[in-house]
Amino acid sequence: MTENAPCEQSRTGYTQKDTVQWRRQQFQSFEDFVVEEVPVAFVYNGISQAVMMATPCDLEDFALGFSLTEGIVDSSSQIYDLQITQEHNGFQIDLQISSEKMQALKSYRRSLVGNTGCGLCGVESLNAALRSGKSVTPAALPDPVAIHAAVDAINSWQRIQHFTGACHAAAWCDWQGNKVLLREDVGRHNAFDKLIGAMRAQEIDETQGFALISSRASYEMVHKASFLQCANLVAVSAPTSLAIEQAKQLNINLIGFARNGKHNIYHSSQS
Repeated sequence: MTENAPCEQSRTGYTQKDTVQWRRQQFQSFEDFVVEEVPVAFVYNGISQAVMMATPCDLEDFALGFSLTEGIVDSSSQIYDLQITQEHNGFQIDLQISSEKMQALKSYRRSLVGNTGCGLCGVESLNAALRSGKSVTPAALPDPVAIHAAVDAINSWQRIQHFTGACHAAAWCDWQGNKVLLREDVGRHNAFDKLIGAMRAQEIDETQGFALISSRASYEMVHKASFLQCANLVAVSAPTSLAIEQAKQLNINLIGFARNGKHNIYHSSQS
């Protein structure tokens, strides 16, 4: 895989903007740190597939994770080349994928006939709106002490959040609650895609820990966890009803409201 953009390690994910603050009965000028948010276009074999608003760091991880969780590819081996190009108003990620997967993607694209702004455009039935995840091998719940060790530490792990206060995180933690890997993004789905891509690229064993997300646990987050074959998903905020149903169907332990020394178990595959 190649990359035409500046080295991703040089991109902080945040920038400084001139700001005026009202404080102590007067206005004060200063430079505030704000999270970067730019369009990121995914182009497969020369055909544009999606444009996401994202934080432009860890884009190679994002491309791999997005491709996996959207079902565009089944493994990184089906991506033959990846190039990231910085444009004047965002980034374009060009991926070359196998002809078999590209044919499947073209067939899927032909079914998307709706108009912009219509929600799930071109999806013609309720069943089609709910994509199938991948069943996960059931596993035991993480130790509560490990869960809260990770929850208590996640803010200190978030570099972009520290500077901006506007970034989501997805972390992979070991069974003791230590950080193995963490990715950040202005979008919670993007952060999880970045984590999934990074774990696949680094060949991290998804059976040796749990995923922790700094947001609510929606259906999409459980869906993405299944592509990681992650048996334990911990969220600091609430789950949705559909997320709980999806977790039950896919054998994923779903834990929500993990904060302040407490957490709720919404589904346990061992019970």
